Amino acid sequence: MKNETFWLIIGFSGQALFSMRFLVQWWQSERQQRSVIPMEFWYFSIAGALTLLAYSIYRLDPVFIVGQITGLFIYMRNLHLIKKAGQTESTSTS
Repeated sequence: MKNETFWLIIGFSGQALFSMRFLVQWWQSERQQRSVIPMEFWYFSIAGALTLLAYSIYRLDPVFIVGQITGLFIYMRNLHLIKKAGQTESTSTS
């Protein structure tokens, strides 16, 4: 496999992972008949952003790199806040 083909597969895989977050969110919202953001949304966001970050670094695209790093920070911060809130709830109900 050529190097360029390999990186195109990486790029498209990252885009697929990133797109999965919307499908997961839509599916869960339909199941619950209200708008929800499930934990999987954040995990798909991180996986997609990391993969797309690798691709953008390979491409040396500074706009894409900054965008993915910024998003990655936000997704990880949201997961941290969700987990922190879960720990607070479990300790306050004990």
